[in-house]
Amino acid sequence: MDLLNAFVALSNFVLIPAIAYGSQLALGALGVTLIYGILRFSNFAHGDTMAFGTMVTILFTWLFQSWGISLGPVPTALLALPFGILGCMALLLFTDRVVYKFYREQKAKPVILVIVSLGVMFIMNGLVRFIIGPDDQRFADGERFIVSVRTFKDMTGLEEGLAIKTTQGITVITAVIVVAALFWFLNRTRTGKSMRAYSDNEDLALLSGINPERVVMITWMIVAALATVAGVLYGLDKSFKPFTYFQLLLPIFASAIVGGLGSPLGAIAGGFTIAFSEVMVTYAWKKVAGYALPESLAPDGLAQLLSTDYKFAVSFVILLIVLLFRPTGLFAGKSV
Repeated sequence: MDLLNAFVALSNFVLIPAIAYGSQLALGALGVTLIYGILRFSNFAHGDTMAFGTMVTILFTWLFQSWGISLGPVPTALLALPFGILGCMALLLFTDRVVYKFYREQKAKPVILVIVSLGVMFIMNGLVRFIIGPDDQRFADGERFIVSVRTFKDMTGLEEGLAIKTTQGITVITAVIVVAALFWFLNRTRTGKSMRAYSDNEDLALLSGINPERVVMITWMIVAALATVAGVLYGLDKSFKPFTYFQLLLPIFASAIVGGLGSPLGAIAGGFTIAFSEVMVTYAWKKVAGYALPESLAPDGLAQLLSTDYKFAVSFVILLIVLLFRPTGLFAGKSV
């Protein structure tokens, strides 16, 4: 029984939060990987792209709520999500036309585009703060839990309760659907195949009659959709604050690089690697150890390796280790 309680505590505080967080990071890393694989530069504005798409979704969520429109037990934000994606697409296509296209035509080196994306990042960050403000914004409504602690305890008779938040369930289901749709698009559709061809060999793709501007446009549209979905799922699960999305850039890039920058499969694997590492290193293991170990061996302290304040340091250390020992990542990257 104690081992069951230990497993429930582990699921409640480590496994379920890490799976949800890993899904959010994987979707964010997929956007970074697509830009790197097809447009050949590291987009540092990706975190703030997520913030912008989420902000548009929040504004439409509030509008629907003021009209009395809701989805019952499911967050109203899911109804506003398509509008957030469209708003983010419009912003990215505008940014590409006004900023990135000029440097692409000049055949600028990737490092120049990285510096340009830093400038875009600060502008987007300022824009989001100006429109919605710098503070926490909560926009989750509907049922809070799929399974609550009290219900679980009543059902099982266990001492330890399990809580599965609605947002965690939605995160995992949405991530699976989005990833499956993306892989189907890249591998089965003519446009997806042309994007992969352009990523593998730009000159050969141009000789085959592939329109580079169309490939670039579709890439930005897919990236906008991925960024908005990832941002909204993260905002529903935690809360929305523009600066948090700026900070998310490190774990997202770490996920993409650990998995193999340019590899979509690697982005997903990297996302879960980073999420599980962050959650496991910063979790206080006292409760789980108390159930699992004999009383004489149970720890007196929290049994926490690092404070949650150092969560992002975990991503940084893993990133350094991977860059030192396996620079190509878990899956050799550099092609979609």
